[in-house]
Amino acid sequence: MLQIGDQFDHFQIRAHIARGGMSDIYRAYDLLAGREIVLKVPDVMSIGDPAQYERFQRELEVMRTLSHPAIQRGLGSGTYNNTPYLVTELVDGESMRDLIRKSAPLPQEEAVGLIRKIADGLAHCHDHGIIHRDLKPENILITSDGQPVILDFGLALTKAAHRVTYANLSSAAGTPDYMAPEQIEGHRGDQRTDIYAVGTMLYELLAGAPPFTGDNNLAVMAQHLKGAIPRLDRVQPGVSPQLAAVAAKCLEREPEERYANLHEFMNDIDNPGAVDLSILDRKPSGGSRTPFWKSSGFKAVASGILLLAAIIAIALVLQAIHK
Repeated sequence: MLQIGDQFDHFQIRAHIARGGMSDIYRAYDLLAGREIVLKVPDVMSIGDPAQYERFQRELEVMRTLSHPAIQRGLGSGTYNNTPYLVTELVDGESMRDLIRKSAPLPQEEAVGLIRKIADGLAHCHDHGIIHRDLKPENILITSDGQPVILDFGLALTKAAHRVTYANLSSAAGTPDYMAPEQIEGHRGDQRTDIYAVGTMLYELLAGAPPFTGDNNLAVMAQHLKGAIPRLDRVQPGVSPQLAAVAAKCLEREPEERYANLHEFMNDIDNPGAVDLSILDRKPSGGSRTPFWKSSGFKAVASGILLLAAIIAIALVLQAIHK
């Protein structure tokens, strides 16, 4: 990991911001451009993986395609000492995850205003044929003037993108708390997959917790496939039935029963009197889905657990030999 003061290519490291996915993310100073930027560098386990370079190139291509206040801008990419890197604009803001920890459940008006801006930026992505596929509070910063900015398009799907397998990454892309059922089953997803994540974040902002929680990833994933979502207006009585219905429609188990696009979602947010409340009385759909234990999501996580167990066993054997 790079240290404060290190120079990497023409960037001087000023702070380690986070470890995200397979990369370390730094605040750095561009010595050529004379400005602060964000530098993403793969961790040592990913260096040499051709898919890592393609991930960076795809993320840069996506961010250069888009121009919206709610989308982080990509500035460039390169390779230094055989290590690829990505440069993005520096967004000064608070993580939406930190906002949730400190303030959720949020007042309805505040939560709706924030999600409305996120949906507008995401609709811009979808209108350009780009699906994010990893929406979560950790990937959204909120500036001092209340503007959310969506980050990390490394798992984004574009119209021309082919399937890429990343080292150390399960085939079920995404984060379990916000993954749509079709993602858990190993499908690539479409804009309705992002809409499911938007509904999950709306639910969390208003209820203080996502609709499904559990002791581990497998438990959460199983609930997304088979669990019944508690009515939002009953979990948090201050929430209107109209908004509870909007969240419920986003979180339908079958993609075809969700909003077809985010423009429909925003129309219901803007016109609550027109929201169909009958969804609140319907039974959950999706009973014919693939059993969870047969899904590729389960297999990917189970394989990871077995690999970890094997590594621990080898370490214990080596330790015993050297005693």
